[in-house]
Amino acid sequence: MLIVPLKEGENIERALKKYKKKFERTGILKELRSRQHFTKPSVENRQMKLKAAYIEKLKREEM
Repeated sequence: MLIVPLKEGENIERALKKYKKKFERTGILKELRSRQHFTKPSVENRQMKLKAAYIEKLKREEM
């Protein structure tokens, strides 16, 4: 459960903005979307390796 502390007389829009930011940082929505379909572990590993190779390539090109 997310708790957003409010100060006396704080605007509701500001509190809502804080809540949305906190919700986004927790990664709940991202996890929900990933659980909508099953991905085989071998496919996940392959995607992780490809992503790591891509990031490594970007780092090498930067130097």
